[in-house]
Amino acid sequence: MKAARLYGPGDLRVEDVAPPGDPDPGWVKLSIDAAGICGSDLHNFRTGQWISRSPSTAGHELTGTVIAIGAGVDSVAIGDRVVADSRFWCAECAQCRGGRRHLCASLGFVGEICDGGFAEQAVLPARLLHIVHAALDARVAAMAEPLAVALHAVRRLPIKASSVLVVGCGTIGGLAALVLSRTFPGTVLVTDRNQGRCARVAQVTGAKIVDLNRAAIAAATANAPLLAAIEATGSIAAFSQIISVLDPGGTVAMVGIFHGRLDIDPNILVEREISLLGCHAFADELPEAVRMLGELTGPMIELIDREIGLDEIPEAYDRLLAGQSDGLKTIVRIRQPAEQA
Repeated sequence: MKAARLYGPGDLRVEDVAPPGDPDPGWVKLSIDAAGICGSDLHNFRTGQWISRSPSTAGHELTGTVIAIGAGVDSVAIGDRVVADSRFWCAECAQCRGGRRHLCASLGFVGEICDGGFAEQAVLPARLLHIVHAALDARVAAMAEPLAVALHAVRRLPIKASSVLVVGCGTIGGLAALVLSRTFPGTVLVTDRNQGRCARVAQVTGAKIVDLNRAAIAAATANAPLLAAIEATGSIAAFSQIISVLDPGGTVAMVGIFHGRLDIDPNILVEREISLLGCHAFADELPEAVRMLGELTGPMIELIDREIGLDEIPEAYDRLLAGQSDGLKTIVRIRQPAEQA
């Protein structure tokens, strides 16, 4: 079978490999239907920060069909369509025992700890799988995991404000704007240096596009205080600008993957009582994200940048790292709809 495997920083190869064998007890074999390319995939390709085994089949945003089950598995059956929880937790540390698996002391991710979804088949622990409706569009199912990440970031905000600023209209920022458009009664503001992508998010969600400066934000909010923002770029410069436009008492939910280190005067945080909230993956939001997929199918499809095949993944990495997209998500279609019938 074909698989896209990461050997090291900058070294991603699509090659023929042996398909996985029968699943071990507690594990499940999937025929992969579709997978999404995530910003963290690009970060790992660029930096090698999370490479723990080489080679490894990348891809943690995936949906597939169960084709074999290991002993002791009763949560899914052959023929079920599923999405995967990306988190590989230990279940033994204090954080896991306390229900905070996303903060597991030895947390890893699918596509790193075990082979992921950029392949024709994969084997995963049954505990990671969530059943989705048989009629759900595979492209939308593949976005369940990033939708859970966006939900987690939105929920980390103590939203008592009249507006929320989303900085960065990539996958997580765009999906956060979509979630806010359905759940937040106030004004949703979006900004991104990629104007085409920002325009698409605004069109789909009804958010207002603003420049990242106080005058533009004041004009969009009728001078109401800006007390909530989501940082979804990982840009040091963008983060500094957010701090400059946020009003006293405001909160920033930080979900972007940063390159570099922050240089900030902590007295600004102290004197203006600015709160910084880290947002790592998601907590228990994936089941809710799965439930939301049906009603969000239309807008989520509108936010897709393009669909590609397995052979096109390396080229897509280069394109995305160069910022050449006006949508949120590149979807790798492993099987076409006719093949899934």
